[in-house]
Amino acid sequence: MRSIAIIPARSGSKGLPDKNIKPLNGKPLLAYSIEAALASGMFDTVHVSTDSERYAGIARQYGADEPFLRSAETSSDTASSEDAIREVLRRYEEMGQRFDAFMLLQPTSPLRTADDIRAAFGVMEEKLAESVVSVCEMEHSPLWCNTLPPDGSMRAFIRADGNKRRQELETYYRMNGAVYLVKTEHFLRTGSLYGDGCYAYIMSAERSVDIDNPTDFLFAECLLNAQRGCR
Repeated sequence: MRSIAIIPARSGSKGLPDKNIKPLNGKPLLAYSIEAALASGMFDTVHVSTDSERYAGIARQYGADEPFLRSAETSSDTASSEDAIREVLRRYEEMGQRFDAFMLLQPTSPLRTADDIRAAFGVMEEKLAESVVSVCEMEHSPLWCNTLPPDGSMRAFIRADGNKRRQELETYYRMNGAVYLVKTEHFLRTGSLYGDGCYAYIMSAERSVDIDNPTDFLFAECLLNAQRGCR
């Protein structure tokens, strides 16, 4: 099965400027996803989808294939990841390269490992899945969450089915944004990363950090340093 890793890295991050190339323990953020993809040995091509020649140059330094930049249409604030994926698949097909599956690897998940990538492919093979999406266990049960009225009253905040000890509650999971493995035919037919035939790959909480702000960066650095200290 021919596969491509697609790492989306627009240059227009507003919340945290240049987030995707911000140094994390001495390496640009997107480098972690490139290195994990290459180390997994699961891909024929690893591509960083970016609108920036600067980003593309950094990607090449870490071993990514960068034959083209993302178009203006797929670089806007309104463009979706699905739009960028379609463009990547189309551009490579124009160059004579077709892929049976792709894996979307967001650079904001730097603690995802090559083992996680290989394991997701294992789930696809075992389940005969159309797609595999990574999840992790939720830190707190959603049964303990609710909206608040304007006066801040917590009357009826906890629903009846949530009025249990933590140990008695069911385990809930959330998508962690680290791995989206999808068969190309399924995506082009449905336009979806999910749908029928989608299965979960469960990741640990410590590898599920999704960087969105400076605090997330600090947390990721602490976890990386802790991992190095354990070796």
